[in-house]
Amino acid sequence: MRWSRGALAPVSVLVLTVLLMVVGLTVGFESFNGKGFVARAVVYPLLMLVVPVVWWWRHRGRAADRADPVDPPWGAFALVMLPFLIDVLGNFLDLYDTIEAWDDVNHLVNWFLLLWGIGLLLFPTAASVGRPGLAVLTVAGTGALLAVLWEVGEWFVFLRAGVEVERLYQDTLGDELLGSTGALLAGVLVVWWRRRNAPGDRGRSTSRLSESNR
Repeated sequence: MRWSRGALAPVSVLVLTVLLMVVGLTVGFESFNGKGFVARAVVYPLLMLVVPVVWWWRHRGRAADRADPVDPPWGAFALVMLPFLIDVLGNFLDLYDTIEAWDDVNHLVNWFLLLWGIGLLLFPTAASVGRPGLAVLTVAGTGALLAVLWEVGEWFVFLRAGVEVERLYQDTLGDELLGSTGALLAGVLVVWWRRRNAPGDRGRSTSRLSESNR
């Protein structure tokens, strides 16, 4: 994997996320209690590194080829990692317990960011988008599946912490809906962004501009 100035963003997000968890656990923040932060301190960094590692594994040949190098999508990596930082920061500052809407906003925004990054990786060029509707559904479906898996994990964590089952059930359904909505919005953005920045579109725009200046 070729390192560049662009790597600063995802590396900073990763380091800050780990640092906040270590400080919170070491100091013994009350807002970390009953939320499985010992497990999160292990799982979160691993989840944040999954996408870069998979990308490197798939591109390891071209990444090392000086004749045809491929630059890592650092921006997409940062987008995938950012929701973990936001979640930890929200607990670090005790925003989940002090701002009623924080949890709902987080599920919408974090899944939007996560699937924006994943969508850029799934569809790296305008040509890869193909049928826009199918591309949007692919990103949205991936987000919906991840939302379900995430809520299953949260269900077990909070159930073991003694959270009221009825409240937990309602919260799970709402979070899945918000996460899926964020993923759908991300899919629309990815398709729009790729098609907007297609080389052919830029060429046609330049051609039209040149003709208008004659």
